[in-house]
Amino acid sequence: MDAIVMAAGLGTRLRPHTLHTPKPLLPVQGRPILDWTLAALPKQVDRVLVVVHYLSEQVEAYLNGQSHFARWQVVRQETPRGTGDALLACRPFVESERFLAVNGDDLFGASDLAALAECPAGVLCHPVDEPRRFGIAFRKSDGTLDRLVEKPNLEGRQLANTGAYVFPRTVFDLPLTLSPRGEYEVTQYVGELAARGTVCVVEAAFWLPIGTEEVWQAAQTMDLRPLHPPHFD
Repeated sequence: MDAIVMAAGLGTRLRPHTLHTPKPLLPVQGRPILDWTLAALPKQVDRVLVVVHYLSEQVEAYLNGQSHFARWQVVRQETPRGTGDALLACRPFVESERFLAVNGDDLFGASDLAALAECPAGVLCHPVDEPRRFGIAFRKSDGTLDRLVEKPNLEGRQLANTGAYVFPRTVFDLPLTLSPRGEYEVTQYVGELAARGTVCVVEAAFWLPIGTEEVWQAAQTMDLRPLHPPHFD
């Protein structure tokens, strides 16, 4: 199974730290964020495509030295136009019938990604108390995804989209349109799949979106055992 890791962003909210280091390579407890991500990918994944743009030579140098995956490839997003565009850039290179896609600058629990990888199509979600800051998942009566709504005007605990997905390869046949902010969004793919069939909602036990310096610094002393792969017999 292929995994796409989206690691092309500018990391503007973490400047000046990202002026000379791409956000996925910022260290957490002595290891790059991207290293934690690759280590947490489930056993089904045997090949990784890493989408790069900003300071891409540093990401490629890291990949040349990592030992998590022997089969990997960088995919260059020449003009960043959103997460959907990053995914679409990988279309010629995806080999598996289903693939995992994750943001390359957040931390995910290994067991959560393993559960997600079992789905024909799915989105990994985590409870949050400030839904106005996140994309929120709304479920059908059977628990599968109905729709994703960006930063809804809601109060109370809701399920946020973490930016980790499983897609069938046929998702690339769906056309993408520009969002109101002028980008192609991966969430459009998710919504289109939910409208046509079943998209599983997997509730994550662990998720750390590293969007601010405060969170990044907090991660340095956090218990990150959930990122370790589960043991398989």
